[in-house]
Amino acid sequence: MYLMRLDDACEHWNKENWHRMHDLLTKYRVKPIIAIIPKVEDPKLLEYPIDSDYSVTVHQWINEGWIPALHGFNHILHASKGGLNPVNNRSEFVGLSLDEQVYKIKNGLMILREKSINPKIFIAPAHTFDKNTLLALKQETEIRVISDTIADDVYWDSDFYYIPQQSGRVRLINSKIVTFCYHPNIVREDQFDVLDSFLNEHSKEFVDFENINLKKREKSLYDKFLSFMYFARHKTFKRNN
Repeated sequence: MYLMRLDDACEHWNKENWHRMHDLLTKYRVKPIIAIIPKVEDPKLLEYPIDSDYSVTVHQWINEGWIPALHGFNHILHASKGGLNPVNNRSEFVGLSLDEQVYKIKNGLMILREKSINPKIFIAPAHTFDKNTLLALKQETEIRVISDTIADDVYWDSDFYYIPQQSGRVRLINSKIVTFCYHPNIVREDQFDVLDSFLNEHSKEFVDFENINLKKREKSLYDKFLSFMYFARHKTFKRNN
């Protein structure tokens, strides 16, 4: 089964790209997880003009079945070692004190709730978080689902369900549940074409978050093997590039 995730939704976005992504996914009846930044301060994202229709648009999509997720607080990243999911050497959360992370989680959630958005999932910017992030989530929210890490299927660890996220583009992957993570702000024309072609062939293999079986399954040896191989290749790639 496949699941779609869209990162970096905020008032400053590539409006044309996001609406194109919406129309494409709607065409194939794919309902994604949408990672929403509560208070965007990332200079790269602030380069996009503010969209006065943003809030109305997000609510419309949520009403259509898109699932909102808390995507950090302000999307300002610092250098880090990657924490519990070392995909990148930058993070909004890794290495910060529990108090600092509580502030981000608490205020990010408050901002979204003031807009009548109730996130069901946590998605860390740059895919990176640590134990203090989990403690802050447990202390300040009812969110117990995280979209990230490498595994074959949904698993349960330290009071959280993890839905694995394995690829930044659509492709055939032989796992029980696979999440494709797109950043609509920067999707190119050729990438839209590839996505359209893939969905045309495999749309029936996509599942909505609401239909995922969240089960308290411990991480298996196979899950650990997949994670080890992924990060071994990832480390080699970063070293050679």
